[in-house]
Amino acid sequence: MAGSSEEVRFSVPLYTQAEAAGYLDMAPSTLRRWARGYHNKFLNRPDVFGEPLITYLGSPHSPHPSIPFIGLAEGMFLSALRRANVPLQKIRPALELVRQQLGVQHALASRRLYVAGAQLLYEIGDDLGGDDKRETRKLIVLKDGQYVFREVIDRYLTRIEYDDSGNEYARKIDLPGYEVADITVLPGVNFGQPFFIKTGTPLYVVQRDLRAGESVQDVADDYALPVDQVDEVQERIEREAA
Repeated sequence: MAGSSEEVRFSVPLYTQAEAAGYLDMAPSTLRRWARGYHNKFLNRPDVFGEPLITYLGSPHSPHPSIPFIGLAEGMFLSALRRANVPLQKIRPALELVRQQLGVQHALASRRLYVAGAQLLYEIGDDLGGDDKRETRKLIVLKDGQYVFREVIDRYLTRIEYDDSGNEYARKIDLPGYEVADITVLPGVNFGQPFFIKTGTPLYVVQRDLRAGESVQDVADDYALPVDQVDEVQERIEREAA
């Protein structure tokens, strides 16, 4: 199976930390903490440790690609938590318990999280104390008699397409943060780099031309892309530069 698109998902670093952060619409410093963990020291209270939450295949401080496709998928769920304004440190205990109960190595990138994660978070919450329980319950709502993820989280998870069998891991991601542009990621296409669904044009090509000063209309014409999709990419570039 070595060299197959199946293996690429887990074992081949495709993205630098900065690239993965950009695709997930977050600050690079946030993604680094998720990928490499952290150790915060304080003068008057115990140190705080955080274990890595997404798959990381690189060396510390390396500028080379270090995040595989499965790590990008794991980051999608964590990015959704940020959008829900829930402090990750407060729900780490619950996430660890959910990962254990789901019983798969990459639980945050598995359909099992989408299907059963909300109910598990509710049940696990009873075993947590104080702030941890309160913050964990903010992730879920009761709907038609069962617990589901809040809409802001569900919107992210529905952008992931999963395998139909086995551990049901992510196999395709539609990038978050875009309302108009249809940009997807497949590990076996374009070396795992995001591309426009309409034409197959790599996202980085459009970004490169826009950053070089070409107009939205010219870039859209060059690659036969809808103007509104290219315009949204330009808006995101400007937002990230602000």
